[in-house]
Amino acid sequence: MAVDYAVIVVYLAGMLAMGWWGMRRAKSKSEFLVAGRRLGPGMYSGTMAAIVLGGASTIGGVGLGYQYGLSGAWMVFTIGLGLLALSVFFSARIARLKVYTVSEMLDLRYGGRAGIISGVVMWAYTLMLAVTSTIAYATIFDVLFDVNRTVAIVLGGTIVVAYSTLGGMWSITLTDMVQFVVKTIGVLLLLLPIAVVKAGGFSEMKAQLPTEYFDPLGIGGETIFTYVLIYTFGMLIGQDIWQRVFTARSDTTARWGGTVAGTYCLVYAIAGAVIGTAAKVMYPNLASADAAFATIVKDELPVGVRGLVLAAALAAVMSTSSGALIACATVANNDIWSRLRGGVGGGGGGDEPHDEVKGNRAFILIMGVAVILIAIALNDVVEALTVAYNLLVGGLLVPIIGGLLWRRGTAAGALSAVCVGGVAVVGLMWHYGILANQPIYYGLLASLAVYVVVSLATPPTDAAVLAAWRERLAGRGAPEAGADAPVPAHSSPSATSSPSGV
Repeated sequence: MAVDYAVIVVYLAGMLAMGWWGMRRAKSKSEFLVAGRRLGPGMYSGTMAAIVLGGASTIGGVGLGYQYGLSGAWMVFTIGLGLLALSVFFSARIARLKVYTVSEMLDLRYGGRAGIISGVVMWAYTLMLAVTSTIAYATIFDVLFDVNRTVAIVLGGTIVVAYSTLGGMWSITLTDMVQFVVKTIGVLLLLLPIAVVKAGGFSEMKAQLPTEYFDPLGIGGETIFTYVLIYTFGMLIGQDIWQRVFTARSDTTARWGGTVAGTYCLVYAIAGAVIGTAAKVMYPNLASADAAFATIVKDELPVGVRGLVLAAALAAVMSTSSGALIACATVANNDIWSRLRGGVGGGGGGDEPHDEVKGNRAFILIMGVAVILIAIALNDVVEALTVAYNLLVGGLLVPIIGGLLWRRGTAAGALSAVCVGGVAVVGLMWHYGILANQPIYYGLLASLAVYVVVSLATPPTDAAVLAAWRERLAGRGAPEAGADAPVPAHSSPSATSSPSGV
């Protein structure tokens, strides 16, 4: 394993070095949080693909292939579909807003009164997403170094927190590009063909496994529908995804770069399912489907290649973890803490950019320590991820998509939808169980019903607010790309230079 260890150590050292390099570039809030809003198509595509394809997509995707065959691709496939939908239909408008958080977008659309509650929901989602990625370190480091779970989480988490805290989005962008390349080589170009060959080829796989393993819908229609609700819609509204859209240098980059990344996700989904199916032929009696990835890597790959593929898995986990961490810290600082302090520093101007960078850096460090501690305390990755996505989709999907598509939606309707949808999802998870399908079905319906009814029952959004919103969507009322400019104040008497006006 000495060669494999060397590959991993070089990879981890490179991540820290890029964090240090990114620190030298992140001199303003815009540079630190959204990479100066100047990523081109190539870098944008790579980093977007890196953040959405994490440990669940890699280790979990192979596990679903082991359990269900080719239809195990659906979870990651719906992620790719969500990214394609976001890129084609919404990303250009999102990029033109020139904000930092989803809650700032809600404030712009509804008049500065929707931010803090939506911020709390988004913070809970990004926190749990970061936790699930951090938990996944344990699986990989156990294979690599045979260390216990707590040590593995602390080791992997510390590296991610270190480079994320040093350089913010610039460090994360640079490391994500490396992680994207490593994942492409390790999973698509090496593990996929080796696994198929070791299993005897597709003809042998079909001969050894039941017919349902090759049925595209074998996992079940209800499961696929639930994946669409949770993951496809989740891609449309997550702060971790939007924060990457904010890094695009133009709306064209956001649209086409995201389309390339979404297409890559579809390919990655099929590859994971095929690898898992091959593993089922070679190891038909594994105790856990999620062990399929580590088992096939450890037992079937040659020295050096094994290290690179494990580095690919580590890259998948680290890219999602770092993206979720900076999203969590951004929301905590800009949407919650700044508003509780009366709007000071909440997305406002760039008079003291170094101080703003220090503040956001401190929040990444604080959130990173919290993520590591929670990851140590929790055991079930799937349950934590389900809670995160159910809360996100149930609470925020309707007011966000409604705000983008329905002119008649109001602040009262949005706030009601967030509260009712969030509470309904949590209550129904307690009643039916965390992994049940009913919470997201009924929670989403409740959120939609309340949004429509309350919006129609309350006065329409102020015409001046809608006019300012349309100007921003068109890119005419937004600050210059890369500027640390505030979200414009609305006509409300309480509006200030903060993004929420609260």
